Amino acid sequence: MKNDEKLAYSAAIEFLYDLQVFGANFGLENTRKLAALAGNPQEKLRFIHVAGTNGKGSTCAMLESIYRAAGLRVGLFTSPHLVSFRERIQVNRQLIPEGELIRLVEEIQPLLKQFPADNHLTLFEVVTVMALKFFAEQKCDLVIWETGLGGRLDATNIVTPLASVITNIALDHQQWLGDTLEKIAAEKAGIIKPGIPAVTATSEPSALAVIENIAKEKNAPLTIVTAKDVESRLAGTPAPPLPGEHQKLNAALALATVEVLQKQISVTDEKIREGLANVHWPGRLQLIQKPNGQKILLDGAHNVAGVEALRASLAGGTPKPTFIAGFLGDKDWRPMCEILAPLAVKIFTVPVASGRTADASELAKVIRSANPAAEVIVCRNLAEALDASKDEAFVVVTGSLYLVGEALELLGLSPVHPGERGLNEWSATR
Repeated sequence: MKNDEKLAYSAAIEFLYDLQVFGANFGLENTRKLAALAGNPQEKLRFIHVAGTNGKGSTCAMLESIYRAAGLRVGLFTSPHLVSFRERIQVNRQLIPEGELIRLVEEIQPLLKQFPADNHLTLFEVVTVMALKFFAEQKCDLVIWETGLGGRLDATNIVTPLASVITNIALDHQQWLGDTLEKIAAEKAGIIKPGIPAVTATSEPSALAVIENIAKEKNAPLTIVTAKDVESRLAGTPAPPLPGEHQKLNAALALATVEVLQKQISVTDEKIREGLANVHWPGRLQLIQKPNGQKILLDGAHNVAGVEALRASLAGGTPKPTFIAGFLGDKDWRPMCEILAPLAVKIFTVPVASGRTADASELAKVIRSANPAAEVIVCRNLAEALDASKDEAFVVVTGSLYLVGEALELLGLSPVHPGERGLNEWSATR
């Protein structure tokens, strides 16, 4: 990239940073107005809308890979990003080019001036419309469209999809979505549209009952995928290369969605198998082997359900891994520490590179209490922990996607994008 392009890209990223001060707004009015000013690009596109507590990104990646294998031009919108902000907007798994991101920022800025001075749009609202604009310009045949937070009032909910997918419901973001599974389910199920088919792998009875009621009220045909369905749905299909039993359920959910949409978008069994076999989604039980033979597992588990899935994936393995753990302070980090503590004989606690980080010393206290036999070492940062654990045979880095993104940079597995991980920061406003 030439110097003037680097400056323009830095300016675009700085503009996005400036939007962070306005937090996250729950409501669709601003996003609808901005989309209208941009020419309502969503009306030129077809979507599969995906919500849920865990597994959204993996399910989106599977759907994207299947439909791309079938020959479609597929847009993919996800968040947060691991390293580069451009990961959030992809076409056929190619990150949006830096020049295109610069152009979209330049084109969106005049539109923001048409809002009252006291009505500031948030980063996610602006990026949602930028993504819609880009996907329409790219003439995508289909967009796999992940919610940011919740669903009902999430900026992504201005679209009418071909299908609404809800992966699962667990406790997370309770301060914004509600403190019970039923309340969270109601928010997630807000993406269900009248008469539009919905698919879910939610297993919690109380949450599933809410989803069923909302689907019934909206006359939306609902397909429920259960753990018992996994074997039959995956019969004759290779297990996805994403490790973990929970990924098989995500795969079954993706296959059920493809089946529901066969009349609108036909995909052959061969292309389904090809797409599933080639799916790629970093930072989720991603195993790396260093030249010295050391194995490092990166997993962005960031809530209790995610950490329980990690524990299940590690069950029975030998030797016990060494953990490097860091969590955001607004997550339920105490129970997550208690789940991880018995799984290791040595645990390094680290701060996440975020203003929202939990204190590494506090993590250590909880871990020592849960497993007094473990060696618990508090580190100043992730780089220090990786260096201190360089002679360990098997290391697991977990607790936050932010932490995993930093690990990918430090391990040389991703190009370094100084400062872009900070664009994941946000706080809610009402």
